[in-house]
Amino acid sequence: MSERNQRFFISAGEASGDLHGADLVAELRRQSPGAEITFLGGDLMARETGRPPLVHYSEMAYMGFAEVLRHLPSIARILRQAKEAITATRPDALILIDYPSFNLKLARHAKTLGIPVFFYISPKVWAWKEWRVKEMRRYCDKILSILPFEVSYFSGKGLDVEYVGNPSVAEVERKKGSMPSRAEFNLLHGLDPNRPLLALVPGSRRGEIKGNLPVMVEAALRFPSLQPVVAAAPTIPRDFYRSLEIPGLQHMPVISGSTFPLMALSTAAFVTSGTATLECALLGTPQVVCYRSSGSKLFYNIMSHVLKCPHVTLPNLIANGLDGQRYANEIVPELLMHHCNPDELSDSLRRILPGSPGRDKMLEGYSRMKSKLTLSDAPAKAASAIMDSIR
Repeated sequence: MSERNQRFFISAGEASGDLHGADLVAELRRQSPGAEITFLGGDLMARETGRPPLVHYSEMAYMGFAEVLRHLPSIARILRQAKEAITATRPDALILIDYPSFNLKLARHAKTLGIPVFFYISPKVWAWKEWRVKEMRRYCDKILSILPFEVSYFSGKGLDVEYVGNPSVAEVERKKGSMPSRAEFNLLHGLDPNRPLLALVPGSRRGEIKGNLPVMVEAALRFPSLQPVVAAAPTIPRDFYRSLEIPGLQHMPVISGSTFPLMALSTAAFVTSGTATLECALLGTPQVVCYRSSGSKLFYNIMSHVLKCPHVTLPNLIANGLDGQRYANEIVPELLMHHCNPDELSDSLRRILPGSPGRDKMLEGYSRMKSKLTLSDAPAKAASAIMDSIR
């Protein structure tokens, strides 16, 4: 009697998790042909598995205390559904992709069933909510890290951790090979070929977009020689952006499914803090990173004491690690909370436009950051680590 196919359960609660999850699925199926995969994720993972997600991440991507509180019944239902599926399928491994408040509950459930738990793209506990380390140590068998500085951090906390490389490095190189030319991009989206592009990347969640896009638009309008273009999140309809009634936005293109080529072809970018900041850096496009949230100076002061690391953006963290000093060797400016305002965004953008010394300095910083990342195939290495652990 032949052995049954290996089973995996993967949980990704956001667009970036769906992207990384899809690449991991492809590797798991390459290394374990016939693998059965149940997942919470999105369209990219669905394409790789050939089946729909148990729950689409668009039903899970809530942010902020108020938004989460408002959707608690829905979150509780999804959590119950995921636990029931884990119990029913008894996977050989539970693979979690970030999204800690939800995924650590799944880890605890899997552990009671004796199912090995792996975190691929771990929670940013080194930045805040460090108390989650205790849960990770209790419920997770292995951390498959994509950030080099995490190895010493997690091993120092008593967790089994392995750096598998950063998937964004290979993703960027792969996508660059099939990227349209500027002329093709202009034609596809009806853009003015005579005006350099300014990418506005306001995040993937409605709350982020509402907080950041108005500031980005107001700052962008101060540079009439540039052509601002808004990158729409994959699960957010373009009608949502128009419904925000932001002055000036009605004259700006809002494009879907083209964030990567938009950033690559732009002279500069306004980017909401997240994975996109690393992608933008790997593409070599100078950027101003911002995150508005409440915009409160009081909240900023509170968060300054809560955060356990000197920076919040991946380019700065990768280049300088967790021991770097705030503003020292900073590659990209981080305009957070009340600093995320049109005046400071405009000043920061002006310093990185062509011909400015700040632009050359940022590009040099990008090279320094990239030297800290390996060229290893992160999904392949992560899949191998999982397979080796469950054999």
